[in-house]
Amino acid sequence: MTDTATVVATGRYLPKRLVTNAELRDHFANQDQAELIDRFAENTGIQQRYWADDSEITSDLAAAAAQQALSRSGYTADDIDLIILGTDTPDQITPATSVVLQAKLGAKNAGTFDVSCACAAFPTALSIAAGLIGSNPSLERILVVGAYLMHRLAAADDPMIFFYGDGAGAAIVERQSTGAGLCASAFHADGDYAGHWGIRAGGTAEPASHAAVTAGRTQVKLETRYPPEINEVEWPRLMRRLSQSGGFELNDVAMAVFTQVNAESIQRVCETLALPSERAPCLMDQYGYTGSACVPIVLDHALETGLIKGGDLITLIGSGVGYNMAGVALRLAKEMPK
Repeated sequence: MTDTATVVATGRYLPKRLVTNAELRDHFANQDQAELIDRFAENTGIQQRYWADDSEITSDLAAAAAQQALSRSGYTADDIDLIILGTDTPDQITPATSVVLQAKLGAKNAGTFDVSCACAAFPTALSIAAGLIGSNPSLERILVVGAYLMHRLAAADDPMIFFYGDGAGAAIVERQSTGAGLCASAFHADGDYAGHWGIRAGGTAEPASHAAVTAGRTQVKLETRYPPEINEVEWPRLMRRLSQSGGFELNDVAMAVFTQVNAESIQRVCETLALPSERAPCLMDQYGYTGSACVPIVLDHALETGLIKGGDLITLIGSGVGYNMAGVALRLAKEMPK
């Protein structure tokens, strides 16, 4: 039987500070923007989010989620051969945050690299992990992490902080020959939308400067609203591509995880695909929108609470600014720790 890359354990981390919509409503009352919070909540289903405190950085969130995944797997950091970290909120522009994570975990045997494609990062990283395991016999276990700390990079007076919840999710991916594992991947992007949302200064296009900081160009900003139908059109296409290349029917999918930014969009996608809505969890009411971390956070929540179990076929689709989209289909290991 051919070796495959199989998810054998997961973990997640949410910071301690819970920020409710009521707190944000009060915060923006003096700016006459409190009604925006209610409108965002009604449109998305987001009711709260968690924010890291000033002492936490992205690698800390990633390390906490990774430690939980390692603990559940029964492995130690020494057993990890490679670390792939997906984030668009790195500790620094360089060095890679994954190498900082390696040091914090003590994973001295592991190579590292970052993946930066916003909310598509975690499924992209899983697909890369599967390809590397398939092509490199020396790789046995890969730690894949998605982490997000965007609220730190936003202006406190920007109502869009409604959408910036902090957190991290992780998975241990192992070489196995059990018939489980990743069976398909699919990708889509459209760079014509690259100017819609982002941090404009701090890179080579515009290095950080006093003028850039003063103008707020080193902070994340929404410049132009994305058409709301983007996800509702493209997610079904990715699901069908996964089904076709993976050789399964959509009805075989026990759970389909989508980027947790809009509950109504997920519901419409389920209707388009004739997929029962209970198979596509909407947990933004609990965790908010956590960018690169939202897909692995939902995956870990679903395993811990019994929404899915070992041996189940699942799909994970992430989409983020740029825009980038990525999806994977995988069958979980038969025995999954909670």
